This record gives sequence, C-alpha cells and structure tokens, in this order.
Amino acid sequence: MKDIAIYGAGGFGREVACLIRHINACEPEWNLVGFFDDGKNIGSANEYGKVLGGIDQLNAYDRNLSVVIAVGNPKTVQLLVDRIKNPNVDFPNLIAPNVLFFDRDSVSIGRGNIISFGCRLSCNVGLGDFNILNGCVSMGHDATLGNFNVLMPETRLSGEVAARDCNLFGGRCFVAQQIKIGNNTTIGAGSVVLRKTKDNSLYLGNPAKKIDI
Repeated sequence: MKDIAIYGAGGFGREVACLIRHINACEPEWNLVGFFDDGKNIGSANEYGKVLGGIDQLNAYDRNLSVVIAVGNPKTVQLLVDRIKNPNVDFPNLIAPNVLFFDRDSVSIGRGNIISFGCRLSCNVGLGDFNILNGCVSMGHDATLGNFNVLMPETRLSGEVAARDCNLFGGRCFVAQQIKIGNNTTIGAGSVVLRKTKDNSLYLGNPAKKIDI
C-alpha cells in the first residue's frame, strides 16, 4: 500500500477519506497517513486521522507521499498546487469504485482528479488536472474539462461541452450540448446554461443569466 495524505481536513476532506476507504475495500491500495491543513493545529484530529501540518510541513516531508487536494474552491486548489514544491509528492487520481465509464479506454484523465461516488462519464470524455467531480456528476460524450474545475453534486454537462480552467459548477446545474465555458466562471446551483459564458463571471437562473457583482 502506498502512503497518501489529504490536503484539507474539513468536511470534504473527510468525504475523501471515506472514498479512500471504499477504494481499499475493493483492493488495498492506500495507507492514509493523515491530513495537511493550514487552518488547523498540528496534532488536531477528526475520525479519519490527524493533521500533520500545513504547506511548510508538506514541503519538508522526507518520504514519498501521494497527496489529494480536498478543497472545493478552484482558485485555492490552483494556489496550493503552485505552492507544493516537494519532489517527494505526487498527485494521483482518486476514482470511486462505482463510477460508470461508458468506454473507459476512450476517456483521458490527467493527474490529481477526484471522481466521487455515482459519477457517469460517457465516451471520449477528457479531464485535465485537479478537477473535482463531487458526486453523481454526469459528463456526456466528447465533453472536456481543463484544469482546476469543481463540479458540485449532480452537475450535468451535456455532449461536447468544453470547460477550460478554474470554473465552479453549483449543485444540480445543467449545461446544454456544445456550450463553451471559459475560465473563472461560476454557475449557480440549479442553473441551466444555454449559451456560451463570459470569463470571470457569475451565472444564475433558468435560463442562466450573467449577474453583475
């Protein structure tokens, strides 16, 4: 079994610990050594393990270690990845045992992705790096994600949707077929996106409209 740590000891971090347990129940793969979190005291603990430190302690870690980043903010994930400089650290993909791949051989996945329970990935789907599919997410045929995207539970991306980097999709939002999502876009929970979005913007409603903030 390979040592793994979770960056983020909050609620999502605990969910990822549960995901690791389910993966190990199918085939022992990971030894969870604990959590890293800059907002919690070293030695504090939850029911899945102790906090080993923050970014400084992770960068000083002197053994090989896999790290999964369990943070629900795309820009924070990107910032953390940029700050982790330790050559002993690698970033595996964590994929729940019950994820449904229509054609696994046609799906490309980068590194550091979390694909949680109940997700459905059709054929010719592409994921870059450090994307979070946080439960019951559906991606249609030929849909693609860039890097650092967070898809909250029950997000639906239709066929040929293309999203680039650092986007946040709220729970139960829907993106119609062939829509292009650029960078740093937030789609509100329950929203229905029927047109191409603009970067650095917030969209809400059915149909989703750009909201000035």
